[in-house]
Amino acid sequence: QVQLVESGGGLVQAGGSLRLSCAASGRTFSRYAMGWFRQAPGKEREFVATISWSAGITDYADSVKGRFTISRDSAKNTVYLQMNSLKPEDTAVYYCAAPPQATAWAQIFTAKSKYTYWGQGTQVTVSS
Repeated sequence: QVQLVESGGGLVQAGGSLRLSCAASGRTFSRYAMGWFRQAPGKEREFVATISWSAGITDYADSVKGRFTISRDSAKNTVYLQMNSLKPEDTAVYYCAAPPQATAWAQIFTAKSKYTYWGQGTQVTVSS
């Protein structure tokens, strides 16, 4: 059974940093693109960042470019999201996601519809 488990969320002041982790089990995701999304209360789940399984290809939502960094450790089957210079508008539940099957080495996905596996989410709250 595939499981994605996020951790690292919490309460932080504006300008602070957090590092989210997403540990995968039940399958090796070393050859899968991976993504991070977030959902604020009353809003749709939105794309945050994505990373290819090779070639170091990444993409970010405009709202987080220059502040967030996605990375992965394939040996640990884990994806990370380093979040710096946090703003109150970053407050949301953050989810990691994986597509249904292995992807091409430089492929990335920004659309929710491309992802099948989702974690339970971790709450990030940024106070002003």
